[in-house]
Amino acid sequence: MNSILHTELSGLRTEIDGIDRQMLELLSRRARCAQEVGKIKSRYGEAGFPYRPEREAQVLRRIAELNTALGGPLQEDAVRQIFREVMSACLALELPLKVAYLGPAGTFSESASRRHFGSAPTFLPQASIDEVFRAVESHHADYGVVPVENSSEGAVGSTLDLLLAHPLQVCGEVQLRIHHHLLSRATEIGAVHRLYSHAQSLAQCHEWLNGNLARLPRVPVASNAEAARMAAEDPQSCAIAGEAAAELYGLGKLATNIEDNPGNSTRFFVIARHGASPSGQDKTSLVCSAPNRPGAMFGLLEPFARHGVDMSRLQSRPAPDGMWEYVFYIDLIGHRDDVPVAAALAELGERAAFLKILGSYPAAG
Repeated sequence: MNSILHTELSGLRTEIDGIDRQMLELLSRRARCAQEVGKIKSRYGEAGFPYRPEREAQVLRRIAELNTALGGPLQEDAVRQIFREVMSACLALELPLKVAYLGPAGTFSESASRRHFGSAPTFLPQASIDEVFRAVESHHADYGVVPVENSSEGAVGSTLDLLLAHPLQVCGEVQLRIHHHLLSRATEIGAVHRLYSHAQSLAQCHEWLNGNLARLPRVPVASNAEAARMAAEDPQSCAIAGEAAAELYGLGKLATNIEDNPGNSTRFFVIARHGASPSGQDKTSLVCSAPNRPGAMFGLLEPFARHGVDMSRLQSRPAPDGMWEYVFYIDLIGHRDDVPVAAALAELGERAAFLKILGSYPAAG
């Protein structure tokens, strides 16, 4: 029986070895094409802009559709991740990227950055969202990844304010499902005496904590990654953090997926010194204010309805320079260059007291 098993496996393993060789040859061929793209861009003065968000979004969509058409056994997300890494490595041959994110290492912001850019770039953790913006604006980083809203906790106010204040553009978005785990060096919950966590994670796991760790002291810290670091140094403690922090600090999981909302997710913006061209499936983000008169808000929104432009988000926020004045953050389906969107924005510009287009970008897959 063992000899028959060995014979059958041997044939399959030989076939896999041959396929691996073909894959490597094709990867090398693709990488050389990427190098040629870099040379062509250099001849035309575009060597500093190797990353094109719209092009990568189109490639990933096409690959996902092709995987479905071919009936491939791999899940769509797995196929996307594989090709994301291939594109990331090839892009690094043109020009290695630097990506700033809200640190420290092990945060969900880092996970979002790697999900969007792959693992080839140099990732630069920053102490605050403000420093992410500064890193990109000062050319210390090529791109930045910042959280903009959570499905449970709502908008991230500091990001909205900085988008209004800075000249940077939104060129991409990332949707990241947030799974919180209870991490510790201890092997059972009864052995821990304190809990470290970011305040937002405490809120997102409130019901689970009340049902399972009601009497455990909760210590708010600056980030989930910091909570994991402290738990790694304190064997009688635990932390709420994600998979990346667990791996980074070598912590075990006392409980998994303890978030109260199983659909909990965070949306991140990719910010840059340049915009993105149309990809075919895009969003446009903007911020505006209404003049102080009756019906002004209706006047701002009416052009979208008349031109058939879908508005997917409307968020009001106090204006930073006016008492009891508000600005409105709006997300539209479509690119600013699409005819209906362009027409609606032109009319909005005539009616709004203030208007800033934050960027058009490929919608997250």
